[in-house]
Amino acid sequence: MNEIMDMILTLTQDIKTVKAYLLNFHKSRLEQFSEEWIDGQVVMQTLHISKRTLQSLRDGGVLPYSRINGKFYYKVSDIEALLESNYSPSKSKHYGDQ
Repeated sequence: MNEIMDMILTLTQDIKTVKAYLLNFHKSRLEQFSEEWIDGQVVMQTLHISKRTLQSLRDGGVLPYSRINGKFYYKVSDIEALLESNYSPSKSKHYGDQ
């Protein structure tokens, strides 16, 4: 009888371990999909660019995208990376200095 109780306790602990692993795995998968995607209209409005300019960025491979049913979507992080890679700091130390 003690053997059966020990086996049940061991099995219970194993089940808890597997459950914890699955929960962590599920959370990490959700985090991969949690990044925000925006559509082309929002990109154009935010960057103050035309539809043609956005198309040029896509066609040139400058801005990655996803296309679903003819609609284009962009990762916010890709747009931020594009802005950072083209960032030019001011040459003067203070704005308005003569």
